[in-house]
Order: sequence, then structure tokens, then C-alpha cells
Amino acid sequence: MEHTYLGETLQFDVIYKNRTSIGIRIDSYGIVEVQAPKDTSNERIFLALEDKWELIQQRVKETKDRLNGPQVKIYENEENFLYLGNTYPIKIIQDSKINQDYVLFEGERLHVYVKQLDNDKIKQALLRFYYQQTKTLVEKRIRVYQSNFKTKPRSIRIIDSKSKWGTCDSKLQLTFNWRLAMAPHDVIDYVVVHEMCHMVHLNHDRSFWRLVGKIMPDYKEKESWLAYSNWKMTV
Repeated sequence: MEHTYLGETLQFDVIYKNRTSIGIRIDSYGIVEVQAPKDTSNERIFLALEDKWELIQQRVKETKDRLNGPQVKIYENEENFLYLGNTYPIKIIQDSKINQDYVLFEGERLHVYVKQLDNDKIKQALLRFYYQQTKTLVEKRIRVYQSNFKTKPRSIRIIDSKSKWGTCDSKLQLTFNWRLAMAPHDVIDYVVVHEMCHMVHLNHDRSFWRLVGKIMPDYKEKESWLAYSNWKMTV
């Protein structure tokens, strides 16, 4: 079926089931599926879609974008980069007098100061910014959550990883992925809590997840954000 609303047309599948309410899901390929009680009118289905129209359109677009793989960035003015869960354009400023290239977040923009207008220099300045921001944010949040734990981390490092957001080893050495500075504050908090809980339980057994849930009851929402958004956390 399809429905047009606010100038946009949405195609979707309808599955009728023995249920009392209408449910809407978007699969991993961006296909919208409406699960409805038997004998539900099309009008009622359309109203349910319209009630969540903007969210559905956003999720469909993000899912299809994610299927295209990691975002390829260009290093020009107005290119968008993630920072703390939001996207901001960059503004590149050449300044031959600076000692080191750097980035400042000001006025809803990421200002990239470089000695030379070179793509690699701009990229490295952004990477350095994310590394520094992640370290500052993680250390701050560890101090906030430390009261939940009897032990303290022995060291904290920021690393580059394609598969892990953080680690904790038996020596209580914590590592965190530099891309975390691109995530919202509450998602950063989740990764911090997750790794600090490993100071108590090194594996992912029930005791570990109980401790995570005790400190952060809605942690599954944060996991979902990371799983759904990691494709666009690129420099």
C-alpha cells in the first residue's frame, strides 16, 4: 500500500493479526511494516502513520543511508560532522601563524584552524579534536559515576577501534573509542557505565547486566543509538 501526506508518499506493507492496536516497524532494509488488528480500516492505518510521519520518514532515510556504508567526508566549508549527537557544519580558517592546527566549537559550527589548506591537515585536526573531546568527556563522566563503584580505573586511554566502543581489562585499564565524542551525552554515559561495570564483572553475565541496569535502567536505548548510528560516525 501507499499513502501521501505532507507532500511525501510512503510505501508500506500491512499485516493483519490478532491484536488490539496498530504497530509500526521499519526493518533493516528501510521497509515499513504496519501490523494491524483484523478488519482495521485503511483510514485508521493512515492516521496511525500520520501520527508518526516525521519519525518514520527520518528512520527510513537513515536506514537506507546506512546501507550505503560509512559516510565519505569532504573537507570543505559547510560539510557536516557529528558532535555530541548533532550535526554541525565546519568552517575552515587558514592561519599561517598558528603553531598547531586545531578545532573549536563555536556558534553552532566546528571552526577548523589550519596552517595549510590541505585535506589531510584538516582531517587530522578534526581527529585530534575528537580524541581530546572524548578524553575530557569520559574522564568527567567517570568522576560522576565513581560513587557507584568501590574500585577506580587505573588508567584511561582513547583509542581507534572499528568494533569496540570501550574495553576494560583485569588490571582495570579502560579504553574508549574516539568516536564517542560524536554521540549524545547520555550515550557516552552508557559506554562509561558499561566499562566501569566491567571493573566488577569482567564478562557479560547476568550479574553484569543487572549492575548496568541498576545504574542506567534505559541502557538498551543507548545501545540502539550506537547500533543505528555508527555508520555516520566518521571523519
